This record gives sequence, structure tokens and C-alpha cells, in this order.
Amino acid sequence: MNTDSSIGEQIKWNSPAFFYTGEMKAFNPKEYKRDLLVINTQKNKILLVFPTGAGIQDATGILQGDYTDGRRLVSIVDEKDLAAKEKQLQSVIRNWLLRIEKPGTVN
Repeated sequence: MNTDSSIGEQIKWNSPAFFYTGEMKAFNPKEYKRDLLVINTQKNKILLVFPTGAGIQDATGILQGDYTDGRRLVSIVDEKDLAAKEKQLQSVIRNWLLRIEKPGTVN
């Protein structure tokens, strides 16, 4: 992911996913604090699922949904749509990185 070098790729829940690779304060793995987004492919679109999206400052309004588990979604219908949403996605990702509880920080 070109937004930040501390973001790595993996397979999670049988899908391509991105996560924070750096040091973090200890946390319950069920909170998914390390996981940034999981790609969910569907017939006519791709969903970018942000498992902890409810906690991200999103001044862009790109994150959609109001799921009780805290996830938020971004729908991508084609390459042009992705290009149009690129700056908004980068903003959301940078704000997500600011939330990460790293050793020696106060969040």
C-alpha cells in the first residue's frame, strides 16, 4: 500500500487484507486493532471492509454503514471509482494510523 510503509499485506478471512506491521501496545486480538482493511469481492463491486472503521476520524464521509461491531465499508465499482476515491481513502488510512497505540504513546 503506497500510503504508508508500515502497512503490510496478508490473507485474512480468505481475502486479501492490509494490516499495521509496527510495534503496538498489547491488546486483545479479538479487537482487530492491527487490521486495517479486508477486501471483499462481489459480483459487481469490491467492498473495502474496515474492521475498526467506526473509530476512524473520517471527515471525507467515505466510510459507510453503521454496524454494531464497528466495521465500516467503502464500495468500489470500477477502476475509475477507485481513482476518484484514492485521496479520501489515503486520508482515512492516515487517520487510522494515528489511532494505533504504540509503546510509549498515550492514546
